[in-house]
Amino acid sequence: MGKLIFITGGARSGKSSYAEKLAESIEGDVLYVATSIPFDDEMKDRVKKHRERRPQNWTTLETYKDFDVKLPEKLEGKDGVLFDCVTNMVSNLMLEKVQDDEVISPNKSDKVQEYIESEVNKLMKVIHESSAVFIMVTNEVGMSLVPAYALGRLFRDAAGIINQRIAEKADEVYLCVSGIPVKIK
Repeated sequence: MGKLIFITGGARSGKSSYAEKLAESIEGDVLYVATSIPFDDEMKDRVKKHRERRPQNWTTLETYKDFDVKLPEKLEGKDGVLFDCVTNMVSNLMLEKVQDDEVISPNKSDKVQEYIESEVNKLMKVIHESSAVFIMVTNEVGMSLVPAYALGRLFRDAAGIINQRIAEKADEVYLCVSGIPVKIK
């Protein structure tokens, strides 16, 4: 296994910028894994700004699932991978299984969590088998109010569990606060 660096923080905390700086310091080729689906103008603008910030020589893979199939061939010859971001991946996987206004039973919640975990397990296996430096970005979602809606609570719980699993495997973990990365592992 190469190295796994996990970067978490709140919205606009500087986590993606910090991850990009780390990736730029890697000597060699970098793969950028983009997990968001730009579904509105605000997200399209964010994606545009991210694209403009990254070096032109980076290769991009846009996906949020099936990493065991899509990622290995893209990793050939890559020294680093910037994965942005885990919580977009979790959200997209969750929305495949749950409708926005759906009543979510405990059984349904468990099945959604199992699906998300199965996709993350595929990703973590690829990371473990790679010699590349992986830099993964996520959002710290559990430090605010309890979401008023079941879908929000499911997302918060799923993201929190996945973040814990990745942080446990990571070699380094950073929490970005007001643009300052604080090493916590």
